[in-house]
Amino acid sequence: MDAFLISTGIVSLAEIGDKTQLLAFLLAARYKKPWTIILAILLATIANHALAGLLGTWLTTLLAPDVLRWALGISFVLMAGWILIPDKLDGAEATSIGHLGVFSTTLLTFFLAEMGDKTQIATVALAAQYQAFFLVVLGTTLGMMIANVPAVLVGEKLAHRIPVKWVHAIASAIFLILGVFVLSGFAAAVGL
Repeated sequence: MDAFLISTGIVSLAEIGDKTQLLAFLLAARYKKPWTIILAILLATIANHALAGLLGTWLTTLLAPDVLRWALGISFVLMAGWILIPDKLDGAEATSIGHLGVFSTTLLTFFLAEMGDKTQIATVALAAQYQAFFLVVLGTTLGMMIANVPAVLVGEKLAHRIPVKWVHAIASAIFLILGVFVLSGFAAAVGL
């Protein structure tokens, strides 16, 4: 259950002000079909985070426990710093993909925008940390929806009321605490 709750909380906080949330705002303003956009975001997130979860789970089979613990601890600490850097949506991700409809455009642009994004990398790390593929993917997907459904339904009016810097600071602190916890567990395990 910790895997689910931590995954949901971290990703919902990390997604505030993220480029995929900005993309959700843009798609909602452009197409004005919120439920179609929400469904496409959900399916794109499930696909993207399932791949990330599989990668995280697979890494646990490749790396020795000590190496994995160091890699995870360091990745959580690095994520703590990365989350403090504001995202900007670049033009390539914001444009429509040719002749595709609202659903397909949203599905593809959201899936591609999430590739290599903070929340996708967090999903890899969380799946490796907890070795609970289903709970992590379910949690990270729910976290994405918690952040993006209001973005689609309420749009930019809500965005200006959320203290993004504070939300990012809280998410950063959580990642830092996880990193320190993982690294200190490693230090204790090897007698440091």
